[in-house]
Amino acid sequence: YNKAVASLTVAFDKIDGILQKSRFIAGNRFTLADVRLFVTLLRFDEVYTCYFKANTRMVSHTPAILNYVREIYQMPGVKETVVMDQIKIHYYTSHPNFNYFAIVPMGMDFVGKLEAPHDRWKIGSPLSPILGLLPF
Repeated sequence: YNKAVASLTVAFDKIDGILQKSRFIAGNRFTLADVRLFVTLLRFDEVYTCYFKANTRMVSHTPAILNYVREIYQMPGVKETVVMDQIKIHYYTSHPNFNYFAIVPMGMDFVGKLEAPHDRWKIGSPLSPILGLLPF
């Protein structure tokens, strides 16, 4: 556990460093890597910090990462696919060995934090006005 959490913490800090300088994880272009990172970061505070005891860092306490998640969440069509209650119910009830009583924590309204404006446009180039033509 200690080695895994230490590795996760190093990776989280590396992502934070990248996103402080770059609009997206692989540069100034939105790619499949961003989609994959987004779904992980979306679950991080509400699920991973508690369920997997990965609580050395939090997205909501890391401005560059939080704004990155906000930007992607606010892209057309993304918000409608995020159902945090469903995500939490799945994780907290699917593994009885981890959570015998299937208790689903109330959480901290992470999705509510994603509604706030982001300032990612200050970093790198703007997105194409036609998001349906993403380069992946």
